[in-house]
Amino acid sequence: MNTVTIIGSINLDRTIRVKKMPKPGETMHTKEIFSAGGGKGANQAVAAKRSEAATNFIGAIGNDAAGEMMHQLLSEEGIDLAGVQTLENQATGQAYIIVDDQGENSIMIHSGANNAFMPKDVQDHADLIEASDFVIAQFESTLESTIEAFEIAQKAGVKTILNPAPALEHVPEELLKVTDMIVPNETETEILTGITVTDEASMKAAAEQLHQLGIEAVIITIGSKGAFYDVQGRSGVVPAFKVNAVDTTAAGDTFIGAMSSILKKDFSNLEEAIHYGNQASSITVQRFGAQPSIPYKNELN
Repeated sequence: MNTVTIIGSINLDRTIRVKKMPKPGETMHTKEIFSAGGGKGANQAVAAKRSEAATNFIGAIGNDAAGEMMHQLLSEEGIDLAGVQTLENQATGQAYIIVDDQGENSIMIHSGANNAFMPKDVQDHADLIEASDFVIAQFESTLESTIEAFEIAQKAGVKTILNPAPALEHVPEELLKVTDMIVPNETETEILTGITVTDEASMKAAAEQLHQLGIEAVIITIGSKGAFYDVQGRSGVVPAFKVNAVDTTAAGDTFIGAMSSILKKDFSNLEEAIHYGNQASSITVQRFGAQPSIPYKNELN
């Protein structure tokens, strides 16, 4: 069983279901409104834990009702929250999500406490990182804290996985230098490399550019088509499962968290791990909400 440490965001999601996305200035009735656990970091942690990885979290919440709710939800999952700070003068992160009948979503995020924990907070919990097989991060918390976590990980021989989302135009080179695996989608790949993803050849070219930065393994998620991988001279596409998607929220997070639970540190079983991640995310998209939709290992078996 792998030990996975997530550094990143914890959000309370407020989801609104609509028949179709509103146009600018348009007013419409909703079909449903509900709150659930979210945040890319927390979603990935829940996915890893539900696939039976020992899971730690480093991040922050506010001293408010949303923070109390998120702490309780993640505690009930059995995630180790020793690295989660409660900050007095910050609101817990929240996301406002609109989902239409085609399963597409539009998301607005208030970062709050996610952007208020600092490298010192990461240093205080270096023991969690050093005892892990993988450390996973995204771009919903401070880059300085992520760099600190990845540097600690690499010195300890722990593999680092970067999910460069939401996309940034300029990713610090010092972060890429301590990244072992990167998992962008098509849009994020183009922003990172300047190469438009149109086919397997363009993905191969983009992967080669990322390898030149020192990144050993590249996975490009391509939605309903699956995921392209390039590692140690091996490359290809692992196809997605064909399902009826109703809500794509947390699909990518589920993929990464589930994959990390069975991935070997030498990436020798990468194709198998991607297949497992695809399987998990195919269940997620058939349900509404972020964390409520993430499957357990027994569902995948």
